[in-house]
Amino acid sequence: MLILLPPSEGKTPAVHGEAVDWTALSFPVLNTYRAKVLEALGDVSAHRDALALLGVGASLSADVERNTRLHTEPAAPAHQVYSGVLYDALGYQSLTPAQRRKADESVLVISALWGAIRFADRVPAYRLSMGTSLPDVGRLASFWKPQISAALAAASEGELLVDCRSSTYSAAWAPPPAQTVAVNVFTEVNGVRKVVSHFAKHTRGELARHLLTRRGAAPRNPAQLLKAAREKWEAELVEGTSRKAHALNIILAA
Repeated sequence: MLILLPPSEGKTPAVHGEAVDWTALSFPVLNTYRAKVLEALGDVSAHRDALALLGVGASLSADVERNTRLHTEPAAPAHQVYSGVLYDALGYQSLTPAQRRKADESVLVISALWGAIRFADRVPAYRLSMGTSLPDVGRLASFWKPQISAALAAASEGELLVDCRSSTYSAAWAPPPAQTVAVNVFTEVNGVRKVVSHFAKHTRGELARHLLTRRGAAPRNPAQLLKAAREKWEAELVEGTSRKAHALNIILAA
């Protein structure tokens, strides 16, 4: 089982420590492409119109300025750098050592800067969205899609992929539909379902934690994932097609 997560918008910078060691990152085949994105990001972030080019407000000017020195910024494990609703609900720091090892093996973060990394990979905090277009790189989702597909082919072969990404990050890699389950979260009032955003992030984080902490073998197929989800939530499985992934719909009480 692999759990696919988006990065958080907000990130917690490391206070001290060594800079990123490119040779130690997972999927080193992506390093050439990571370097290209990092160079383009540094150039854009140094531009006088950097905030507008990156689509962020003035309150994030310090984050954008940090983008210009990511080669030397202190790095920390991805599970520390990424923060926010989903990652708080997953609660890596409160996992047992065995559960942390499972998370380090099972969680993949699809990143606008790094392509794909694992939880234990040490990276600096940065500001970049997958929906951004960079000079000489183009739209990042389109840039990364063939690279991530090739890099993750072996790692994902035969694995159940639990896709907790947002649509922005799903655009960067479409794994094989037969082995992929996209996680959706709804509320239901009087038989009418509504998609939720904030609680979707929280629930996806809770689902990831549940899959990492529950006893027994990890789910190996969509039906087993549904059974695991029903241990905590009302849920249903929508069968996929040859071109569309399965969907796990979690329905929250209103």
